[in-house]
Amino acid sequence: MRNRGISSLAILLIIAFTDIHAQINSGYIIGLNLSTMSLKTTGINFETKTSTGIHFGKIFEIPFNDNFALKPGFMFSSKGSFYKIDSAEFSISPIYIEIPVIAAFSFGPDAVKISLFGGTYLACGVGGTRESGGELKRLRFGSGENKDMKQFDIGFNFGAGIIIKGLMISGQYELGLVNLSPAAAIYSEMKNKVIGISFATSFSSK
Repeated sequence: MRNRGISSLAILLIIAFTDIHAQINSGYIIGLNLSTMSLKTTGINFETKTSTGIHFGKIFEIPFNDNFALKPGFMFSSKGSFYKIDSAEFSISPIYIEIPVIAAFSFGPDAVKISLFGGTYLACGVGGTRESGGELKRLRFGSGENKDMKQFDIGFNFGAGIIIKGLMISGQYELGLVNLSPAAAIYSEMKNKVIGISFATSFSSK
């Protein structure tokens, strides 16, 4: 009797997984990042300028009904900022592997739909460069005086887009919540802020 119960449960789980898998859509995303950072130390805010980067990767869509869907994914994303300290010019350009998880609400006719979305992201720094006085060096992740910035970031993202025959054009804003400053002092702050423009395609996994 027990074996029959286990077998029945296993069959139900397989059916449920198959049904969920059959509904998952996936596609590719590529776009432009217009990023900057909030930089502050000893109570002084440094003026920063926008740095241009790119993002690309793969996204998945798990629909709950015709209007709501969960969209996790993974992608490479380059961010950063230009800034000045006194008369010296600097730049920092980290590259992340990023895992966004967003909830999307779409409405309108099948041919053209509007999508509103929001969620969170987790990012891990995997490379990048920093420039100081015209000298370009590899970015050093970690904490302490000999490092450039912390490696992990978490934040929110939200935006809107238009879907036309499987192609989605969207604009979004990312706000980093983690203080990425490697300095131990509490008066030092470094946070990511990104405006993104994306093009995404989707296709059924069936």
